Amino acid sequence: MVSFDSFAMVDWSGGKDRGAAPKADAIWIAVVRGGQADAPVYCRNRQVAEDLLAALIEEERAAGRRLLIGVDFPFGYPAGFAAALTGSDDPLGVWDWLEARIEDAPEANNRFDVAAGINRALGGEGPFWGNGLQRDIDGLSRTKPETAAFPEKRECESRAKGAFSCWQLSGAGSVGSQVLMGLPVLTRLRRRFDAAVWPFEPLDKPVGLVEIWPSLIARTIEALREESEIKDRAQVRIMARALANLSPDRLGAMLDVDAPEEGWILGLGHEEELARAADPLQPPPLSNDCFALPPGVDWTPVEDALAHLRNNLGPVVGVERRGLSEALGRVLAEDIAARRANPPQPNTAVDGYGFAGGLQDTASVTLPLVEGRAAAGVPFKGQVPAGHAIRVLTGAALPDGVDTVVLEEDVTTDGARIALRGPLKQGANTREAGEDVKAGEALFDAGRRVTPADLALLSATGHDAVAVRKPLRLGVLSTGDELLEPGQTAGPGQIYDANRPMLLGLAARWGYQPVDLGIAPDDREALRARLDASAEQADVILTSGGASAGDEDHMSALLREAGAMQMWRIAVKPGRPLALGLWRGVPVFGLPGNPVAAMVCALVFALPALGVLAGEGWQEPQGFDLPAAFEKRKKPGRREYLRARMRDGRADVFKSEGSGRISGLSWAEGLVELGDGARHIRPGDPVRFIPFGSFRL
Repeated sequence: MVSFDSFAMVDWSGGKDRGAAPKADAIWIAVVRGGQADAPVYCRNRQVAEDLLAALIEEERAAGRRLLIGVDFPFGYPAGFAAALTGSDDPLGVWDWLEARIEDAPEANNRFDVAAGINRALGGEGPFWGNGLQRDIDGLSRTKPETAAFPEKRECESRAKGAFSCWQLSGAGSVGSQVLMGLPVLTRLRRRFDAAVWPFEPLDKPVGLVEIWPSLIARTIEALREESEIKDRAQVRIMARALANLSPDRLGAMLDVDAPEEGWILGLGHEEELARAADPLQPPPLSNDCFALPPGVDWTPVEDALAHLRNNLGPVVGVERRGLSEALGRVLAEDIAARRANPPQPNTAVDGYGFAGGLQDTASVTLPLVEGRAAAGVPFKGQVPAGHAIRVLTGAALPDGVDTVVLEEDVTTDGARIALRGPLKQGANTREAGEDVKAGEALFDAGRRVTPADLALLSATGHDAVAVRKPLRLGVLSTGDELLEPGQTAGPGQIYDANRPMLLGLAARWGYQPVDLGIAPDDREALRARLDASAEQADVILTSGGASAGDEDHMSALLREAGAMQMWRIAVKPGRPLALGLWRGVPVFGLPGNPVAAMVCALVFALPALGVLAGEGWQEPQGFDLPAAFEKRKKPGRREYLRARMRDGRADVFKSEGSGRISGLSWAEGLVELGDGARHIRPGDPVRFIPFGSFRL
């Protein structure tokens, strides 16, 4: 078991001295000792921060307290880099190598030159890039190289949404500069105080250093951030508190990682626990009164019932990060923006020949061809001189000196020259960079269920993984001594369970994880035991039967006994009784026992509520007006849903409204919704038809 007494969180910076007044994008340090938090400290430069950390370590060691320091930049590089640089795959060897070469002062440092020297020594254009100086540096490009000798990210960064590459040295997300300027400081502290570095060494010394990224719980931090508080200050304050609030067992579980070369982000894969530790007072997803209607309410109109569900429910499932291959059909847990433009650079839309300027008249032109060509994934690295052309293939990045492409069918060539005739508009047959999506542009909102088309857009804009809600486990439980499983021999008064297969089928079609909870007998203690077991297996439970107030309606009685039950008498036909409650914190929807009423209530009430519980948000079914192919006199007081289908542009309804007529569900292709008031419907009158497709069937 790993245990510490004091915790510090450091937000680092690779830039110059930031001045005396507290600023953003600077160094901030927060400390929690014995559960008591110090006010976060602003450090104007790295020299001040190193002195402050050294003083903190000395103070904690003198007091006999074990200190864990979290730092917000990578402790290692992608696999293979350490060995290429030092001849050993020991990442701490890289720390020593950098400490011996990095020169740092408040207003200047040599990080760009050191990075360029590494690039030259490794014989490539990279891996480092992003020269942020006005002067050119041999070996260090200003933009990301086309090819790379090492992976762009470590494994942990590929799993952490929004994490940047440690090779980038300037511009937004320049983590690379933080690493180059931070590791030498940590090396000196480690050497001076014999600190242990996780996960490369066991944390069995008085001082431990760990890598941690506050953006793992970005939403929690934003929710807890004080008004006008500098973001960096909030991050260290809240993350230090989260570390201090973790139990030794939970911290130990987070530290149980095997990443001996690249390192790891503490808390990755444990975001929910880290968020709860940051704000241990946050309420549970649902409270016992989430289904409670206002005092004095008896009959509940459909609109009121739906509004109450929409306003009082929230997600009950956690968040996990999944690669795109596993994201289809999952619910996005965060807003998604494009990491790169699509297309990322100007490119050609056709096979042909590229040149500059277009042609303004109909005269024929002959242009000499430069050697080489540009193809998709194989760019032309040279410059196309004015008055020359180059062979280009569809999807190829436009070479320098090219802004127009002529189709190959519109030219003649002898291999050394091309001849063509105008007019041809400048920019013809090309695509602009970002003409589809610009870098940073919003793609999807949290709550969207990922489609195959979404996967294409996510991949094209630089995403390899997304944060998604865990699948909602929807348990289905039938109750009643009269129910049998298919294939069993039926005795007098017994029937086969029709509701459970239907509701499990709905769960699967809705994209949830169906959990078959079986049939429970009309015995209160047996049902109690079944509910106890079901609460461990499911995030939400749908039951049918036992939702009224009769002698054998044990479901209602148990939920009422648990202190978390509401009986809604909804003004709806078919349906009416709907029991809602919590069992061990798990929402329970008690549907009517008649199959037609069970399905209608599932579609109208359970489906939109389940969307909220699953993190999708509330979704209204889409209906449209059709002329009726039937006649009906409707009484006032209840909203009615009739099994219906569309034929020849008219809505027809099933011959019987009996809620036990299961065949009508198979006959129907949707529902006709009739409002709460009285109405006499004649053939040709408009009625609202909701196709089953609007209920995701």
